[in-house]
Amino acid sequence: MTREVFIIDGARTPFLKARTGPGPFSAADMATAAGSALLLRQPFAPEQLDEVILGCASPAADEVNIGRVVALRMGCGDAVPGWTVMRNCASGMQALDSAVANIRLGRSELVLAGGVDALSHAPLLFSEAMTRWLANWFATRNVGQKLRALKSLPLRHLAPVVGIMKGLTDPVIGQLMGQTAENLAFKFGITRAEMDAFAVHSHQRVVAAQDAGHYADEIVPLIGRDGTVFAADDGVRHDSSVEALAKLKPFFDKKYGRITPGNSSQISDGAAWLVLASAAAVERHGLQPRGRIVDSQWAALAPAQMGLGPVHAAMPILQRHGLAPNDLDVWELNEAFAAQVIACLRAFDDDDYCRQHLGVEAAPGAPDMARLNVDGGAVALGHPVGASGARIVLHLLNVLHRTGGQRGLASICIGGGQGGAMLVETVQ
Repeated sequence: MTREVFIIDGARTPFLKARTGPGPFSAADMATAAGSALLLRQPFAPEQLDEVILGCASPAADEVNIGRVVALRMGCGDAVPGWTVMRNCASGMQALDSAVANIRLGRSELVLAGGVDALSHAPLLFSEAMTRWLANWFATRNVGQKLRALKSLPLRHLAPVVGIMKGLTDPVIGQLMGQTAENLAFKFGITRAEMDAFAVHSHQRVVAAQDAGHYADEIVPLIGRDGTVFAADDGVRHDSSVEALAKLKPFFDKKYGRITPGNSSQISDGAAWLVLASAAAVERHGLQPRGRIVDSQWAALAPAQMGLGPVHAAMPILQRHGLAPNDLDVWELNEAFAAQVIACLRAFDDDDYCRQHLGVEAAPGAPDMARLNVDGGAVALGHPVGASGARIVLHLLNVLHRTGGQRGLASICIGGGQGGAMLVETVQ
């Protein structure tokens, strides 16, 4: 269980914002494109992988085990297992953690792991009432019965159920993810102005990073069927301002709320992959590691407070390694909502919260903003649920190399009341 797990390389697609209909690429299309480009630049053949693990929260009906579908499409061959994991927003990070576990146990030496979701392709569903009506319809035996059934069909049954709204609603507490962010805004006294300012800062950081080319090395351009090239994340707004965001109305609590589409992560399509290897695989294939995954942690808390999951997952890692938050050179904390990130920072600073919920006598203090999401985050980039956990690990490593840092932590909140965190170090 002490075997080192190295990060060899990684790549992702642009994150494409969901607009008026299904986007130009399915989840399998995006994962195949990014994975194929990543494998082409490796010194080993795709068939030499021990397994392919793909996180996905919302696979299409014809791609249920999308990890296997994509492995075959990438040319890994019949003998390379491909499988799919799902841990909501952390599905991509769970894929990495599953790969780490298998490598440390000696069951695998070389793994391609990552995440994907094409949320613009989330289905429209029949309601339960319409499903029951259809069941009765198919049971009719003659034209007369069919006509009587048609006459009894209430038009309201034809209204579709939006699949993504069902998926983003916690079935235990009946709250949308944005409503859980409202809970945190109330708990920590986070104002609308603070949320909007954070969102604008995220857009500004992404714009600056794009202009400086900080995302170029990790993105594999996509080409649509009509020849359109998608080379960059397209949800960022160059003209984002506090004044513009202040005009948006709350979405989740329309009367008293503060969470708007402008200070929330965008619904997006995207994929991200990393190549992970043991020391034996590094030697066998002559690989050049860029980093290592040192530690990981999963945590759980009340579903209504799910946005604080990163704090609960990060704290055990900090304690195990004797680290304070600012001992780390870089943090990536996925921006599901501006309020959620601000709440995490306040929880890190709150003695009472840390004592009551984390079992420590004194708060460790929040990481400095200069170390946190230095190139922006999901409020500006988008949050294709299954891909984000892998994206933040990939970008964390890239930032460490760019800035000369050594250690960083990627953390993410998870719908249903969980959190995940992963400690990464560079290898020079």
